[in-house]
Amino acid sequence: MADQTTQIPQTAMIGIGEYRVGSFPMMTIGLGSCIGLTLYDPQKKIGAMVHIMLPDSGGRTDRPGKYADTAILLLLKELDKMGSSNRSLVAKMAGGACMFEYFGTNLNIGERNTEKVRVVLKEQGIKLSAEDVGGKVGRTVTFLPASGGKFSIRRADGVTSEL
Repeated sequence: MADQTTQIPQTAMIGIGEYRVGSFPMMTIGLGSCIGLTLYDPQKKIGAMVHIMLPDSGGRTDRPGKYADTAILLLLKELDKMGSSNRSLVAKMAGGACMFEYFGTNLNIGERNTEKVRVVLKEQGIKLSAEDVGGKVGRTVTFLPASGGKFSIRRADGVTSEL
């Protein structure tokens, strides 16, 4: 009798400044002030995830996934190659926590990342359908494009949720 086990797709781990596009499971960990952003096409059941570290590239082109202003455009280009259009995409994000307070000074990196993502999504006509941002706790995000775009969050304080 032949082995009929079903192959479960391996989860793609996405590090800082990295991204993936497809229908396989994706995960990013260690979201403090960083943003875990997903774009999902419900018609094609494909999506993209990026781990954004900073709001603006300042013209740098070496790691476009690292910056909100270049990462979103990169994801849109990759999804377009797979037949998606901006108007069919749904965005979700998590992260943007206040992780860097020194001597009463808040560098606002998480807040700046969050705001830049919102601005660029709006400029590109992408609907931001859900978010879990801010606060002072890190997050891990799991994204399952093939399962209806399931977006799960595990917070460092033990709270789990789904957007």
